[in-house]
Amino acid sequence: MKALLQRVSFASVTVNGRIVGQIERGFVILLGVTHSDTNQEADWLANKLSGLRLFEDEAGKMNRSLADVDGEFLVVSQFTLYGDARKGRRPSFTAAARPEQAEPLVDYFCEKLRQNGFRVATGVFGAHMNVKIHNDGPVTLMLERNHE
Repeated sequence: MKALLQRVSFASVTVNGRIVGQIERGFVILLGVTHSDTNQEADWLANKLSGLRLFEDEAGKMNRSLADVDGEFLVVSQFTLYGDARKGRRPSFTAAARPEQAEPLVDYFCEKLRQNGFRVATGVFGAHMNVKIHNDGPVTLMLERNHE
């Protein structure tokens, strides 16, 4: 499971001209699922993201977590995080999980974030989405759960 995190001052997802998810201050999580991912990877990633300290304190150091700043999550499923462009000019997406596996794991991941006490907005799985991201900093991290 891969998550591309962006710290944002605002973000929204639009599908067919309608806003389906929107947050103010928080994290946008572009989430990719691969074939071997299970609830265990989703649990680890949700807990890791819930505690990351990427917001500045009074001294300007990244010492505050999302909970400390009353932030929110916007989670957008992104199978292209598992794209492989090493050969040729058209990426291969064979490492991305099929929708019937990925969608329940994305839903489970979002529910874990909610159980950790956060408001979670989402995109629409499998839809063509327009994502507006106001990256704050910019602060961007890639997190990946290694299978154990």
